[in-house]
Amino acid sequence: MNNWQKLLIVVALIGAVAFVVEHKKRQGFICAGGVCTLQDVKPVAQPAVAEAPVQKPLPRLLDLGAGKCVPCKMMAPILDELKITYAGKLEVVFIDVWENKQAGEQYGIRMIPTQIFYDAEGKELFRHEGFFAKEDILAKWKELGVNL
Repeated sequence: MNNWQKLLIVVALIGAVAFVVEHKKRQGFICAGGVCTLQDVKPVAQPAVAEAPVQKPLPRLLDLGAGKCVPCKMMAPILDELKITYAGKLEVVFIDVWENKQAGEQYGIRMIPTQIFYDAEGKELFRHEGFFAKEDILAKWKELGVNL
């Protein structure tokens, strides 16, 4: 293999990595140091329009975990799916407490992952520690009287 072929392979690999990183950013993942974590992605602010509807507060599912924790990694696709499926009905937020130690203290986290369910006014309704399956999350919202 000559040097041009090697260079072409390196350039192709760099392009592929850049594509994957950009794709994950668009899906709500932030990648740093070889770890991708689901983040709360806020939409870009749009110019004010007189007819813009006022957004009402939404119930919120807050998941506190870490990018390298196995149960947390299992939660990531569930959170991503909930975020997409229930957009406009439910706010889904992930905080990596290994990267943001203050959040772990602020929310009184004893173990990860921990899911905290909030009503639309910000009142904590329920707290769960450990992996929580999608079906169980949806059942808990229903039990709490939140119809998604």
